[in-house]
Amino acid sequence: MSEQLTVKQIEEQLKKVDSLNDPLFLRLKIDPRSGVQKAIVKNERRLHKQQERQIEFQNRFKYEQEFWHQGINYVAGIDEVGRGPLAGPVVAAAVILPKDFDLIEVNDSKQLSANQRANLAPLIRQEALGIGIGEIDNMIIDRVNIYEAAKLAMQEALSNLTPAPEQLIIDAMKINTVIPQLSLIKGDAKSISISAASIVAKVYRDQIMSQYAQQYPGYGFENNDGYGTKEHLTGLELYGVTPIHRQSFSPVKKFMK
Repeated sequence: MSEQLTVKQIEEQLKKVDSLNDPLFLRLKIDPRSGVQKAIVKNERRLHKQQERQIEFQNRFKYEQEFWHQGINYVAGIDEVGRGPLAGPVVAAAVILPKDFDLIEVNDSKQLSANQRANLAPLIRQEALGIGIGEIDNMIIDRVNIYEAAKLAMQEALSNLTPAPEQLIIDAMKINTVIPQLSLIKGDAKSISISAASIVAKVYRDQIMSQYAQQYPGYGFENNDGYGTKEHLTGLELYGVTPIHRQSFSPVKKFMK
């Protein structure tokens, strides 16, 4: 059968194969054409990587599955973004995922491109059982410090989450709540729920900063999201401090009048 097809046709067929056990591989291995053998090797490599990603994806369900096996159905992952910027709010998201969640691309938001995050966020919202957002502005950050503000953002996200979770998995923090909580160092890479929360929070905050870029041009908020880039620092020097800048942060202080 393979000898009746061109190498190009076989390459197209192999692109549709989603398992290393597909009998098509066995049939094509006896095809003497070098182009066919190269296509087999290429697609076997693709499927091995796909298999590795699937295993890694399932590993990120480890903590959720432990709680599900205990009869705890509503497990919320919580993460925050925006601790480091010189301007804008700190944002947190709390996300409850279903047991059949299948977006294999979901991972620590820092390992994804802006386009990947933007594409995944609405898909996460579609599949999630519940999502809560917390947003703490720069004035509160200046008043209580960024660490406490991040915790406040997480608590606000939790209060905005429906249904109420029975268990929390939080990235490297503990918050003031009676709900049992598990704090994981680098949790956004270990727990799929925290990964989903990190993506939702990051995209939500990026959209806020894009809106601020129109209100306060010249600082590059649409590109730097409020972080202290050269463009941002130049904007501070030329135009001064805006109402959304964190005045308690040292790079901003020297531009205060």
